[in-house]
Amino acid sequence: MSYLELQAVAKRYGQVDAVTRVDLTVAPGTLTAILGPSGCGKTTLLRCVAGFERIDAGTITVDGRTVAGDRTHLAPHRRKVAIVPQESALFPHLSVRDNVAYGLDRATRRTNRVHEVLTLVGLAEHGDRMPHQLSGGQQQRIAVARALAPRPALILLDEPFSALDAALRADLREDIRVALRADGATAVLVTHDQGEALSVADQVAVMREGVIVQTATPTDIYHHPTDPWTATFVGDAVLLTGQVHDETVHTPLGAVPITPPRPGSSAPTTTEVDVMLRPEQIRVGRADEGVPATVETIAFHGHDALIRLRLSDAGTITARVFGTTSLPAAGTVVGLRVQGTALSWATSGRPRAGTDQLPPPARQPLSRC
Repeated sequence: MSYLELQAVAKRYGQVDAVTRVDLTVAPGTLTAILGPSGCGKTTLLRCVAGFERIDAGTITVDGRTVAGDRTHLAPHRRKVAIVPQESALFPHLSVRDNVAYGLDRATRRTNRVHEVLTLVGLAEHGDRMPHQLSGGQQQRIAVARALAPRPALILLDEPFSALDAALRADLREDIRVALRADGATAVLVTHDQGEALSVADQVAVMREGVIVQTATPTDIYHHPTDPWTATFVGDAVLLTGQVHDETVHTPLGAVPITPPRPGSSAPTTTEVDVMLRPEQIRVGRADEGVPATVETIAFHGHDALIRLRLSDAGTITARVFGTTSLPAAGTVVGLRVQGTALSWATSGRPRAGTDQLPPPARQPLSRC
């Protein structure tokens, strides 16, 4: 049985469709990330699941019980759903222990549950402290512990790490994921951070303009995006136009094998296709070792570098280089080769010249922390 199931859920504000016929299934004990740019409807969807908004169509089922649907709208406190907001929202006049115990009945308070969840989030020794004595990261841990304490059917996390600095955010999200898994919790995380979604979720649902355009594992989302927009939103992508011949596609970077179609899908039937490569597939070598390109800029990140390159007849593309002790200088002519296979779709008719020619989907880059 799935702990959360959404079927054709829709929500409108006046003439604006905030959520349009969304279908989503979340299995027990798993974490699903709803990933999308600002304004795509992901927070509205979360509020519908929590019960803060009435849906206009569809049904929402939590732990086998319909909580929203035709003539049904259970109040938030009756849904057995806990929420971790962007800000920890702790009660400033209560100790850490009392904050965590706030939603528990008397019988549960007499058990070891508060200490148990504080241990899960690594703050077992902080029960007597007040919220103002904690760092921002510690306050978010307490918010998660408070959500876990009553053993809800579902935990909703509304961008809980967005206010933290990059290094702390990376550490905290991993610790919180471990705590959720250790407690067997079922959770939904709303985020606009691609690195966050890919690194902690069991399942990622990519949302755009009120619609979930793809739901899959992080690996499938990254390597098999459903369309060019999703490809550029979930990570960096190089998009080109190519021509299909047999099992290869001929691109400005040479002939590249085509990724076999996924089960249930079919290969493009047209000769001209849109082609996607990831920057790490592009190998940079000497000018005589591949397709010539000129280095324009280099973005150094320590463990890797993104090199922006200009092809003679196909605009600019980006290559990701690992082992950054020796990098070509700007203005250097290098040779490019492609490793692996390319993903392709029937062409949209829009010119491709790397990611620069694709309308940006208002995203933040993958986290590099």
